[in-house]
Amino acid sequence: MSATTPEVHTDLVLEPRDVKFDWSRLPLHWIPDEPVATHTINVLHLLLPEGERWFTKVFKDALPLITDEQLREEVLGFIGQEAIHAEAHQEVLDHLVGQGLDPRPYVRQIAWMFQKVLGEKPRLGPRKRRENVIERVAFVAAIEHFTAFLGNWALNSPGLDRAGADATMLDLLRWHGAEEVEHRSVAYDLLVHLDPGYGRRVRGMLIGGPLLVHLWVRGLRFLLAADPELRGSLKPSWRQAWEISQRGLLPDPVQSVRSGLRYLRPGYHPTQEGSSGQALAYLAASPAARAAAAAH
Repeated sequence: MSATTPEVHTDLVLEPRDVKFDWSRLPLHWIPDEPVATHTINVLHLLLPEGERWFTKVFKDALPLITDEQLREEVLGFIGQEAIHAEAHQEVLDHLVGQGLDPRPYVRQIAWMFQKVLGEKPRLGPRKRRENVIERVAFVAAIEHFTAFLGNWALNSPGLDRAGADATMLDLLRWHGAEEVEHRSVAYDLLVHLDPGYGRRVRGMLIGGPLLVHLWVRGLRFLLAADPELRGSLKPSWRQAWEISQRGLLPDPVQSVRSGLRYLRPGYHPTQEGSSGQALAYLAASPAARAAAAAH
């Protein structure tokens, strides 16, 4: 697809899939003998419940500003999918508590950040409130770029299968990843609809990208320190992350940086990332998604 002629929200119908997962047999280190890889991915469960609830709040605030009916329908579908994502990851957090790893101190900090620092400013006038909504949409668009990158990686990560990763967790990661690829254009298209300028897009990434890395590193350090089986014996390092990524258990850090840089290209559009066909194929085969479809 040409960078100058992106396919912008064409006939996209987003279906919230009310999936259910059974975590009763999930081991604490669900990638066998790989606690650092396990907990690096587990940071998703720390960030996403509060983060995706915030995404849905931002998009609900943006609904009155949308004048394109097709885009409005996509935003509503996005809201429905993200709400289910938040609950699915929340269930993993609840399971971790039962395994003796209490994530709540870190999650409280994340909740404070999204609700207080990045939340709605109720005393703003109409013009400044609109600007605040669009600024938050730009932040969501930047983060959604990375969730689509991670989703595409999850769909193409045979190293996790080779390592014997828990099948239920793999289905969660790939179901969620497939939906992130499926709706990868919505936040960006909403941003361009509200502000077609380049500056706000760049600002969203320059703030959102480093913040996401910072929160991820802090989350990994927290999980390794709180893990009752490790007792603080492991400390993460970038070299370790690189070595684990070369075994296919984590995204390649260099590719992650390149992904962020692609977002800054003037001709960028999210349809250049990942494959909708691959995402929909996985959603048709996912055990959890199939069970959800059969239940309705």
